[in-house]
Amino acid sequence: MSAVLRIDKQDGRHVFTLARPEKMNALSADLVEALIAALDEAEAEGAKLIVLKGEGKNFSAGFDFGDWQAQSEGDLLLRFVRIEMLLQRLAGMPCLTLALAHGRNFGAGVDLFGACKWRVGTPDATFRMPGLKFGLVLGTRRYAALVGAERARAVLEQAATFSAQEALRDGFASRLAAAQEWPDIERQALETASALTCASRVQLYAALSTETPDTDLARLVRSAAQPGLKERVAAYLQAR
Repeated sequence: MSAVLRIDKQDGRHVFTLARPEKMNALSADLVEALIAALDEAEAEGAKLIVLKGEGKNFSAGFDFGDWQAQSEGDLLLRFVRIEMLLQRLAGMPCLTLALAHGRNFGAGVDLFGACKWRVGTPDATFRMPGLKFGLVLGTRRYAALVGAERARAVLEQAATFSAQEALRDGFASRLAAAQEWPDIERQALETASALTCASRVQLYAALSTETPDTDLARLVRSAAQPGLKERVAAYLQAR
């Protein structure tokens, strides 16, 4: 078990808790790799349900900019690519995935929420995807697939913060529930996950999938590879 990710397993349910509360569960390189490894392990063990949640006051603050100045543009690009690979891995899991979000959530943390099949937020949760402020196309297509191109454009052009109620209205969240209700939701999800055989669920998800992994990765790399990535990040961090 990683120091930045708690994993609890019971009755086919794998619960992943982001455990960097002092950093608002920002996605460090270590946390991203721990999540990818945990997803690989869950699939190998035949997990029926994966639950994602965050320790502390929120689900996830997204990309961890804590040491960005010490990294080269190539280092930053690799980290963004690994986050995209994590999102693709999560979105493509053959089991049911459930995200439980609370507090203020940003960027890749919002993308992590959006990559799950069941997406539950507390009524006071908020979401913001500011990646385009520094020219990054990450999670954009997946967000648009959930809310529609027009709504996605309106939100992303302004890097606007949206509420849990707006997320539910737009289809980005599938349900709102207080944290006290989450255990019941997990039980409901496990019951749903057990209703079909693994083979049938794989066929269902394949038929419904809108994933375009190669295109998504190419768009991310093309956006991040534009010269001046660190300058764009610096300008964003200074302005926020």
